[in-house]
Amino acid sequence: MTRLVVMDVDSTLITQEVIELIAERAGTRAEVAAVTEAAMRGEIDFAESLRQRVATLAGVPDTVFADVLAEVELTPGVTELIAGLQERGCEVALVSGGFVEVVAHLATRLGITRFRANSLEVSDGRLTGRTLGPVIDRAAKAQALRDFAAELGCELSETAAIGDGANDLDMMSAAGLGIAWHAKPVVQQQADVALNGPRLDEALEIIPR
Repeated sequence: MTRLVVMDVDSTLITQEVIELIAERAGTRAEVAAVTEAAMRGEIDFAESLRQRVATLAGVPDTVFADVLAEVELTPGVTELIAGLQERGCEVALVSGGFVEVVAHLATRLGITRFRANSLEVSDGRLTGRTLGPVIDRAAKAQALRDFAAELGCELSETAAIGDGANDLDMMSAAGLGIAWHAKPVVQQQADVALNGPRLDEALEIIPR
């Protein structure tokens, strides 16, 4: 039985990469997308890639968070997946290398209370190009899964993790079941199950009841 499912956010829960949507406003989307792609393939350390990408966002007004929330699209089948899991009594949590300013709103919208993500520093109403606090990288994602499982009093064998990029691999390895969703080749190879269909709720058939 699965009691906890932890999901990545960017390109898993939602179809886009939030940092690229913000970078669009900064005029740095192409540069940021290239670094994101390299990080998700595992070619560059995630923390370093985050530092490089966030630095390009300096000066963007903090109204960008509301703009991005209006623009994000949930992955087809994700609301059905979450509802189906919650009906079974399974806790759903979000862990993201993205930003809590967006993730917190998505969690509230979906009835999710546990989440962890990076935080962007803001000064005088504008992004500074830096993050605050510890970076949520691949090790931190795995630790979040362990922490959430401990809070719920469940074994790691009773958990599942869903992600698409190299920074999800530790989390997927720590979980009882690691599910790759339209993932990079290195992730598909290492996951327990790789899903590449049109809807994420097909995971309901795979996650043990």
